[in-house]
Amino acid sequence: IPDLGHKYYLQFTTEDYKTGENSGSCLATVLYPKNKSPPVVTIKCVPAKDPKEIQEEDKRLYQKMRHQTKPITGHNIPDSYGNIEPALEPVWALAVAGSSSIMWEKSRENVGYFLAQVKSVKQWIRKDDLLEFDYTVLLHEIPTQEIISCHMRLTWLPSRSLKVKHFCASENQELNEGSGMGSGSAAEVLQERGANF
Repeated sequence: IPDLGHKYYLQFTTEDYKTGENSGSCLATVLYPKNKSPPVVTIKCVPAKDPKEIQEEDKRLYQKMRHQTKPITGHNIPDSYGNIEPALEPVWALAVAGSSSIMWEKSRENVGYFLAQVKSVKQWIRKDDLLEFDYTVLLHEIPTQEIISCHMRLTWLPSRSLKVKHFCASENQELNEGSGMGSGSAAEVLQERGANF
């Protein structure tokens, strides 16, 4: 689009990472503005699963995390062999969903990101119903191969948008401040482990 940027039209399907089954199909348009601002994305997906089933999975995941007797903590997720302890899969799923908003904000037409690892995660116990976590995540920048460390505070309650505040520093420790907000199902992310925008 003259004086605006390049616009792409995409059609793709997603699959359950455990079973390989089709979990939905999507149509999207992505506009990369010339002024280096975040891409403008319009997306519509048709899940293969019943939305009520997804909501129930979210509720089960939330209840499991909410009723921990002590805060959830973890380091190096996945480990150096690519393994994730089953007890830490829910915090990995939330990290994937939350870091997607950071990756969207930082992405440009010729630079993309994926979540490489959760270096650390700590749950905060709250008096209200929200789940809250502090993460340090490592994002892999493509094509530069740079690893960027980001601190992310994430709050989540099923049926509400996932809220993310973050700041990132590259290896040379230049700080980039920002925040993002996004919505998504943590249960869906568990099915698409490692799938990032």
